[in-house]
Amino acid sequence: MSTEIKELKFTTFKTNIKYSVINKRVHNIDGLAKVTGRATYTFDVKLPNMLYGKILRSPHPHARIVNIDASKALAMPGVIAVATGKDTPGVKQGIWRRYPELCDEQILPLEKVRYIGEPVAAVAAVTEEIAEKALELIDVEYEVLPPVFQPLDAIRKDAPIIHEGVERNINVTRHIEWGDVDDAFAEAEKDGYIREDWFRTSSQHHMCMETRAAVSSFTPDGKLTVYCSTQSPYYMQALLAGVLDMREGDIRVIAHYVGGGFGGKFELDAAIFCSAVLSKKTFRPVKIVFTREEDFIASKRRTPMHYYIRTAMKKDGTFLAREVRVFTNGGAYTGMGATALYLTGFFCSFPYKWRGYRYDGYRVYTNTLPSTAMRGFGAPQAMFCSEQQIEWMCADLGLDPYEVRRKNAHTECYEVPGQAYIQSCGMTQCIDKIEAWAKSKGNLGPNRAIGVSAAGFMSGGIFNWFDTPYSFSSAVVVINYDGKVDLYVGCQEIGQGSNTTMAIICAETLGVKIEDINVYSGDTAHSPADLGAWGSRQTLMAGNAVKMAAEDAKRQLLEFAYAEMGLNIVYDLDIKDRWVHVIARPERGMKYEDLVKRAIRGKDGQRIIGRGYYTPHRKGMISPAYSYMMQAVDAEIDPETGKITLHEVMTAHDCGQPINPLGLIGQLEGAASMALGFGYLEDQPMDEGKILNPNLVDYKVIRATEMPKTDMIEIDTYEAEGPYGAKEAGEGLTNPTAAALGNAIFHALGLQMKELPITSEKIVNALKEKKEKQGK
Repeated sequence: MSTEIKELKFTTFKTNIKYSVINKRVHNIDGLAKVTGRATYTFDVKLPNMLYGKILRSPHPHARIVNIDASKALAMPGVIAVATGKDTPGVKQGIWRRYPELCDEQILPLEKVRYIGEPVAAVAAVTEEIAEKALELIDVEYEVLPPVFQPLDAIRKDAPIIHEGVERNINVTRHIEWGDVDDAFAEAEKDGYIREDWFRTSSQHHMCMETRAAVSSFTPDGKLTVYCSTQSPYYMQALLAGVLDMREGDIRVIAHYVGGGFGGKFELDAAIFCSAVLSKKTFRPVKIVFTREEDFIASKRRTPMHYYIRTAMKKDGTFLAREVRVFTNGGAYTGMGATALYLTGFFCSFPYKWRGYRYDGYRVYTNTLPSTAMRGFGAPQAMFCSEQQIEWMCADLGLDPYEVRRKNAHTECYEVPGQAYIQSCGMTQCIDKIEAWAKSKGNLGPNRAIGVSAAGFMSGGIFNWFDTPYSFSSAVVVINYDGKVDLYVGCQEIGQGSNTTMAIICAETLGVKIEDINVYSGDTAHSPADLGAWGSRQTLMAGNAVKMAAEDAKRQLLEFAYAEMGLNIVYDLDIKDRWVHVIARPERGMKYEDLVKRAIRGKDGQRIIGRGYYTPHRKGMISPAYSYMMQAVDAEIDPETGKITLHEVMTAHDCGQPINPLGLIGQLEGAASMALGFGYLEDQPMDEGKILNPNLVDYKVIRATEMPKTDMIEIDTYEAEGPYGAKEAGEGLTNPTAAALGNAIFHALGLQMKELPITSEKIVNALKEKKEKQGK
């Protein structure tokens, strides 16, 4: 282990600092605007002379575009413009800008359509109704091509080619390996235990309350302003510049309020792109809002996966090696699927120590809706497969599953060979707490059991696949004459409480109150560049930038205070609760507001401005820090109907220093509802590439009345890389739930469920198969 990692042992203890704002229950600073209806979402934006856009979509999963005739549509009264791929620069785009071959999507294609619902043309009209009717008048001539829908079919030699030049439709491959895997398996064959299983995980829709939406306004001076629902305004600015052949500085992206993202809104979508193209043609604002059905059929989804896991352990439960192969249904285009492919392989090793580990992942093109990132970023699929197999192996060998997990768990200052440096880690404490809680429940009765799963997750990604020239996160703090603080950040508020978290960190650092902070985000004209909200990155990365900016501003204030107060140079000053004071003698000092006024006058009227930034360096392949958790699901299953009744979800969670307990509770409950839906309800069945349930009647999500009691045990750790010791606290909570539910079903009914979602029908069928085998 490197010297650098060994030195971290001195920094992973929990501090005993008493904070003024951090770890206090703070309501979201934008909460009042939202509950009173004053928050302006993209849907609410209305601009003078605005047109309304609609998108014509492909009815075929795979076809060549022979001709598009829009003359009838253009002749319709009220129709102002029609756009096709010929009205664009014809640039293929993608989020993996560092690798041009992975930028494979032209949102208005010129040559081929590759899935049902792919945009073909867009109409701008004076009303939404006229635009909708005009779509029917556009005549598209197609040459229908043979499609392929499943990854294991698409990799066959005789399968249709979806992207020319891509052999066997294999979009991306990923390989991870450390240790001598073959030697470890050989040892297990002599005196150990080996088990192998195939799993299959399903698709899932992001189900944001706000569908994809955009209002674009291009003006004669060559400037474009786009209001949109996005997780990263900077990404949208940069991607639009690429596909529209414009300079980034001529594009302004505004996203003040966003109704959810969950990984589905940090890629360029058709609402944003088509509204911009139409606005450039008409020099008028154009608004496009997806219907709920459009959101289902034409936005990206969680990546379905075929998972093979072969695991070797000693008979005492010590893990030896694991071999993993994954084939993902990538759909028609790359998107963020390449990242999900790597992360699912990495997290299938989590949160345990392996002597040897080998992963090979294959992302396969199919003629289906593209798949991408979704809350957990490949980890929920990995945990569902990994944690169930571990539970089954413990049962096969008669071992205590808690003790086996504890024996093999990550510990602080552990190095995942060639992949990650683990600084803080409360995994064993999480296991201890959940074990104690589960045993305290006693005998639950027939057909009811507690299933558990361990997990970990990243605090933002390290690899610069977007190829940004900017810091990963930046912040600017401006202190005004009245003491109010303007905080400018590029990190994106999408309903998760990011702005509140940044305000708390800023207030704590400056020594002021939360109400002293005004947060400005979601506008590329005023906010510094930031990679946005994905991969649980903002608390650590943007939080570090905010802390640095506030420290910079505070330093300037205290330098002036030293001179004003004429102190002995051996004394140190600080600001706490708006009181500037000598640390050794807190009664000596002045009011924060008085100091600000004097400092600004002393600087010739210049406001106090602090700047901060953060980019991770030398932090492994994945992330600067990792959260850890152990989750228990108490579930009861009716063996006659297969109906699942959820009684309780308990999570022991190590997120470092909590910043806002209220926000943490919200993240836990949101993650539980989404993960439980993934576990036993949500799916997107298709017939020849067509989604069969593109509505909220047929697409089943967990309802409020079905939500179990959820609670959390917080495990105290301190993450040296994070602001005030904080790290990821939200997305990772999605990862263990489906596995824990599967393990509850295993202990309640003796079933090994290998396919998501675990529907009532699958449970009933599995019980029938079990009885038939017992009868034989």
